[in-house]
Amino acid sequence: MRTVWKGTIGVGSFAILVKAYSATEEPGSGLHQLHLTDGGRLRFKRVCEVDGAEIPAEEVGRGYALPGGDVVVLSEAELASLAPESAHSIQVCGFVPPSQIDPVYFIKSYYLEPEVPATKPYVLLAEALLTAGRVALVKVAIRQRETLGALRVRDQLIVLDTMHWPNEVRRPDFPFLHEDIDVRMPELRAAANLIENLSGDFEPSAFADGYAAALQDLVDAKVEGREVVRPTAAIQDEAVTELLQALQSSAQDRTDADQGVAKAKAAAKKAAEAKGRARKATSKAKSAPKSQR
Repeated sequence: MRTVWKGTIGVGSFAILVKAYSATEEPGSGLHQLHLTDGGRLRFKRVCEVDGAEIPAEEVGRGYALPGGDVVVLSEAELASLAPESAHSIQVCGFVPPSQIDPVYFIKSYYLEPEVPATKPYVLLAEALLTAGRVALVKVAIRQRETLGALRVRDQLIVLDTMHWPNEVRRPDFPFLHEDIDVRMPELRAAANLIENLSGDFEPSAFADGYAAALQDLVDAKVEGREVVRPTAAIQDEAVTELLQALQSSAQDRTDADQGVAKAKAAAKKAAEAKGRARKATSKAKSAPKSQR
């Protein structure tokens, strides 16, 4: 696993050196957008809305848009200077029962591995959390953004769950919430009994991604029926055409150059012959008797 963050868990004046690894992964579906006529994959480009030019990565920056339409350009150095104190430290703010945290707040989980010198205090903190039946509320900055978080213990590991800030959780406002719905007690008891009868332990291995399996079956069926396209063929054909054109152009240039050299040599030969004839004529004229001049 690749380390995504490195720092300390700060409990008061004490610090525990740890490294963070993503605890989950999101396998891709394998699907991508393409051009239906030739199967070519579509790529997205960074295009400036002012001049329509494609912008290279080294010219891409970040800015803050103002209400009037102006933009404040911010450099990477300026943004880096805003790094909070939690950029390299998980700051423990308090301890609460896990049941008091609504799951809607949770974003992503990270496994925390202790550095070798910090192993004992790491294990002590984990055991203390389990014994107290609490999770630690913390602040941490990952990828330059400070976020709320919670430390809990899973399989002897301390897990960091990043969380939304309270103002990021939307307040639900649906029409039925304002209605007085009459639920009869016998119906409620019957529904509760059904739930109880269908209840059991959570076994993660009993669940599978049905869409991924169905997608793979569909792809396999199309491959078996040879319903596939070869998007690289058009690119290769285009490359062959370009190569032939380049070779033809080079051959023509070579022919033109050879013809030019031949013409230049012929002209030089004629000039040399004319110069020789002129020299002979001058020599004869000088050697002729005066009476013949």
